[in-house]
Amino acid sequence: MNLGRSFLALVILIGAGFALVADRHPGENAPHLQGPLDIPPSTMGGSAPEHLYTFEEPESLFAASTPAGHSAGVLDEIFQRMGYDLETLLEEGADDVPRVILANLPSDLGEIREVKLRKALFVRSVLPLILQVNEEILGERRRLWQIWYDRHMSESLRPEDELWLAAMSEKYRSRRGDVAELLQKIDIIPPSLAVAQAAEESGWGTSRFSREGNAIFGQWTFVASDEGLVPEDRDEDADHRVRSFDNLLESARAYALNLNTHRAYREFRKRRAALRADGAQVEGLKLAVALGRYSERGQEYVKTLRAHIRTNKLHLLDGARLRDENRSMI
Repeated sequence: MNLGRSFLALVILIGAGFALVADRHPGENAPHLQGPLDIPPSTMGGSAPEHLYTFEEPESLFAASTPAGHSAGVLDEIFQRMGYDLETLLEEGADDVPRVILANLPSDLGEIREVKLRKALFVRSVLPLILQVNEEILGERRRLWQIWYDRHMSESLRPEDELWLAAMSEKYRSRRGDVAELLQKIDIIPPSLAVAQAAEESGWGTSRFSREGNAIFGQWTFVASDEGLVPEDRDEDADHRVRSFDNLLESARAYALNLNTHRAYREFRKRRAALRADGAQVEGLKLAVALGRYSERGQEYVKTLRAHIRTNKLHLLDGARLRDENRSMI
């Protein structure tokens, strides 16, 4: 990886009137995410979606900021100075999460003996990633709602909207121009569920895959061109690898796109759409039951995810939002 052991990063968000279209193709087994409620098209005004962001390439965003060997302790100190405390977040509401994006998890995270502290550091590291991806997805969803609205008002779509819709159809593996199908796929992942899966798949950030490949969601790939790590216990006749990424944000993006596109997670998307139709919050506990196919463990895996959410009070993060600011300085 060209980022080495560096892991602290800043994501610079630039307000813009268009959404991010390009994204890397995920592995065959990647997952999906949640965020804010839908915004009715009638409240948006104009044909361009509001509050969308353009992102610089990851290579220009991530920089080393901590000495090797002390990264976990330094990161915790930085979070504390920012007032970014998990207990406070859970007690007072998670609507002010700092926009701090890590390129890598601390290499010495597993050396923290106090389980509560190690988990808290992991959650605070992963949560902004999930919320960032949810913002990107929400931007796409807003624009999609506007296109739906324009169509039903018998307004012709602008060429740039037609092109964007075609790009979204390809990205989300949908029938070209099928807005209804895209609305079911382009939606956020509950932060509680995403954090729980990241914790389970990466051993709370201590696994070899998370340390060497930023693979915090344990996504498999069978694509030769994908970067990946070979599991040590892989059967001799198996050819899958755990997909690796240049940084954690790319891992989170691939996870969300996988849940939103792979045929194995159709039930997940149907349940999420049903919650939307009922005007209910998209909750991790309710959607975890549809992810039995994410792991060979099936329903035991589902039970583990729900236990993670309940035991660690992660359900309180489902209303989480990133701080409303252009950049977060450390």
